[in-house]
Amino acid sequence: MHIKLPRDHFWLPKGFTVTPALPDTPPHAESREPFYGRIIIPFAKLWMRRMQHLTVEIQHPERIPASGGAVIAVNHTGYWDFVFGGIPAAYQGGRLVRFMAKKEIWDAPVAGPVMTWMHHIPVDRADGMASVHEAEDRARKGQLVGIFPEATISRSFEIKEFKDGAARIAHEAGVPLVPVVIWGSQRIWTKGRKPIWRPKKASLILSVGEPVEVTDDAKETTARLHDAMVAQLDEVRARYDELYGPFPAGEYWMPASLGGSAPSLEDATTKDRADAQQRREERAAREAEKAANPAAAPEKKKPLWKKLLKR
Repeated sequence: MHIKLPRDHFWLPKGFTVTPALPDTPPHAESREPFYGRIIIPFAKLWMRRMQHLTVEIQHPERIPASGGAVIAVNHTGYWDFVFGGIPAAYQGGRLVRFMAKKEIWDAPVAGPVMTWMHHIPVDRADGMASVHEAEDRARKGQLVGIFPEATISRSFEIKEFKDGAARIAHEAGVPLVPVVIWGSQRIWTKGRKPIWRPKKASLILSVGEPVEVTDDAKETTARLHDAMVAQLDEVRARYDELYGPFPAGEYWMPASLGGSAPSLEDATTKDRADAQQRREERAAREAEKAANPAAAPEKKKPLWKKLLKR
């Protein structure tokens, strides 16, 4: 099926709303990028509305800088957050977010070239500083760098512990640190659940917060970012319930603190730490085996889709 994309890709599909108002921002040069700006963003909005039938409220896209660099810190509850997290910027002059993502995605025959054409930033966990320096350079040169400070999907759907990379990148690049909160993504595809390709009555809120103060103390900046996003998430969830609720008790996508069946933040954190420790032990065992028997047959690689979902 051929989908004719509109020339004005800041359009609002049916079911999308921008509050308090659609910014009257001149098109940014990024909006004219032939692949990401003119194909991917319009297609993502069509896909969200026509295929996923989503109702989407976008709050305060004007808080994203109309020009210059910034670090966009996004909470993480579902696998589609890499798509949803870039939508608010598209309503600020068609700006594009370059996300930091695990380098394994670039190994895929289709996803790899797509990530390259969109100029996202591969993260090699064995050499993390290289990707941090790349992100700093991109932000310093005026790009929007997207990062998930929780690193992996939150099983509890609460804001979990943050890494301090977003704070460090924003400080070194001298750019604003802007929080973005997504709520509803976990209803479509999240950890431990099968994707729902055509959800019924699924809704999203994408909320852009005020920039967080950035100082040379990365831990303090990270704590401010964390507190700001916790408060922002509370407001977004209240708005979500106002628009689309009330919801029955025990929903899998609702946090325990709101009567859902998701694990508590404490239980989810314990599980995350146990998983991380297991991965470290498995990695150490593989490296020790290779060192002891360098002539052994190479390890059979897991399918890429399994690697990508192990987050």
